[in-house]
Amino acid sequence: MDKASILGIILGIFAIVLGMALKGVGMIALLNPAAILIILLGTVATILISFPMRTIKKIPHLIKIVFTEEPQYDMNKIIDTFATLANQIRKEGLLSLEKEIENQDDPFLKSGLQLILDGKSPEFIREFLIEKINAMEKRHREGAAIFSQAGTYAPTLGVLGAVVGLIAALKNMEDMSVLGEAISAAFVATLLGIFTGYVLWHPFANKLKEKSEREIQIKEIMVEGILSITDGHSPRIVREKLSTYLSEKELLASREAFDEAEKQEPELSS
Repeated sequence: MDKASILGIILGIFAIVLGMALKGVGMIALLNPAAILIILLGTVATILISFPMRTIKKIPHLIKIVFTEEPQYDMNKIIDTFATLANQIRKEGLLSLEKEIENQDDPFLKSGLQLILDGKSPEFIREFLIEKINAMEKRHREGAAIFSQAGTYAPTLGVLGAVVGLIAALKNMEDMSVLGEAISAAFVATLLGIFTGYVLWHPFANKLKEKSEREIQIKEIMVEGILSITDGHSPRIVREKLSTYLSEKELLASREAFDEAEKQEPELSS
């Protein structure tokens, strides 16, 4: 469970509820069927018009991604894996990868290692893996675009709802008590449109984009690691090359781990 997403929504709702309470507005004011219908059903309608059904069908899965904690990739562990593979290939040859492929859980990494085992050229491997990353990135963009567009449409629909409410209010100008209630209800649509657009849909899109960028970075590191061992680089070169993707803190931890590994197995530094 992605605690940040849950906490963010709770805080967003709390801010609205507390703000309304401080202004003396009761929560009952939000229970406006017409406003809810215009915002929610209207947003669904705009999304159905904007995207093909094959993309719409992904929405439940995309929402699951937003609220699911992404796998925690240990960058140093990934680098250690490639340094170990480089050392293993130098000592036992390429055929030793066959057992390692079976032990890997990541399909992308398994695919790359299989290409090495199949004797493909570095150019082919790079092109093949980059194409897979590009295809994945395109799918991720399509998913994020759904919520991005919903976040764009919802506030505008809120204005539409307010206009509809004001039209209804103007029909009752002779009764000031009814007029005031109608105007208040009209602006509930604007509130709901802005809230759903900027507290739900746009943040959902940004969360999907951020998770996508992180996954792409991991895949790019794997591509460089696969190409490095394909080119026969030493474990030290492999480690130094992949360490360029690390932050200062991660780089320090990586160096400490490598120094410790050198003490235990001097062959890794050869």
